[in-house]
Amino acid sequence: MYYRRKILLSLLENFDGQLNKTSLQKLLFIYTRWQEKKAFDFVPYKYGCYSFQANQDLKTLGKYGLVQESKNANSPQWVKSTDEDFTITLSKKDKALMVKLKSAYTEMSREELIKYTYRNYPYFAIKSEIAHQVLTKTELEKVEKQKRTFTETKLFSIGYEGKSLETYINHLIINDVKLLCDVRKNPLSMKYGFSKNQLKHACENVGIKYLHIPELGIISEKRQALNTLNDYQVLFKEYEKTVLVENKEHLLSINDLLKKYNRVALTCFEATECMCHRGRVVKALANQPNWNIPIQHL
Repeated sequence: MYYRRKILLSLLENFDGQLNKTSLQKLLFIYTRWQEKKAFDFVPYKYGCYSFQANQDLKTLGKYGLVQESKNANSPQWVKSTDEDFTITLSKKDKALMVKLKSAYTEMSREELIKYTYRNYPYFAIKSEIAHQVLTKTELEKVEKQKRTFTETKLFSIGYEGKSLETYINHLIINDVKLLCDVRKNPLSMKYGFSKNQLKHACENVGIKYLHIPELGIISEKRQALNTLNDYQVLFKEYEKTVLVENKEHLLSINDLLKKYNRVALTCFEATECMCHRGRVVKALANQPNWNIPIQHL
C-alpha cells in the first residue's frame, strides 16, 4: 500500500473513524504543512484547500473495503471500515505529527476548520464559493491580494512530467492562465490526473477552460525508441514539415484563442519544451510575421 494512503487511514482512525469530506481535506492540509516532504499537494478549490490525489486515494481505498463513503446529503463522510491500526505503520515523525493534529484540532467543527485554513492560508481560499460567508472584510481583502490577475496577453507551455496534478494546476492559477490547450494526439496517461477527462475536470473546477487539439499531436508509434537528443531532433524536424504544415489551420487557431482568452497554455508530457513537440508549436507561432506576444515555458 502507498504510504500516503496509510496517512489517510491513520487520520480517520485518530478522528473517531470518520470525518466529513471537507474536514478531512482541511485536517490533511494542516498535517502536510508540518511535514518536511508533503504527502499530498493542494489547490485552491470551491471550499478551500483540496487534494485531488487524496480524494482519488480514498475512492481506491473504498474499492479495497478499507473505507466507506457515506452519502449524507448535508455532510458526506469518509468512514474507516477496518479495525487495522495504521498509525503504527507511520514513521516516528509522522506519527508524532498525527498526535499533534489530534490534540490541537479534534474539537474543531467543519466550519471552524474552514475559517482556520482560510485565515492562515489565504491563497487556498481564492476560489472559495463561501469565503464571503465566513470571513471578515479585512480577511477577505487578504484573500483578494493572493489572486493573480494579469491583463497582458501571454502564451505559456507546460509539461506535467515530474509534477503532481495539484502542483501543475497551481502553476496555471498563479500565472492566471484562462485556457489550457492539450496538444497530445492521445490524451491518456498512466499518471493520475492527466488523462483527458481528469485534467479537464480539474481545470474547469478551478475556472480554467480546457481544449484538446489532437491535430497538433504526434502519433504514439512515432514516439517510440526516442533514446537520444538526436532522435528527438529528427522526429521534431519531420513534425514541423508534416503535421504543422498539414494542420496549419489548427496551429493558427491558437491566435484566435489568444485574442479570446488572453492567457493560454499549451501542454504535453515532457518537462522541458526542447524535448517536446509543444516547443515546436510555440516556435511556429512565434515565427509568424508581426508576432509580439510574450512566451513563457513553465
